[in-house]
Amino acid sequence: MMKISFLKYIKDQETYKLPKGLGMDVFEIEHPEEVDHKIEELKEHHYTTIFIPSELASFSEKLVHQYQYDNAFHIVITPSKKVK
Repeated sequence: MMKISFLKYIKDQETYKLPKGLGMDVFEIEHPEEVDHKIEELKEHHYTTIFIPSELASFSEKLVHQYQYDNAFHIVITPSKKVK
């Protein structure tokens, strides 16, 4: 079963408003440096697909070296909106 989540920076009020409004799982992090920790946490909770804005994805050290080779786990990088 595919379990989808969205990950965003807490100060970003624009990104993933629609999924949040539809009741989908949208998780917010307080510090961008926590992105890898949160991704691992979501993976442990059996999320198979995580959508993440490009600006937040740039803080991940594991995106290129680890997650891209995991066929059972997918990260979708979406365009970032400017945070005010």
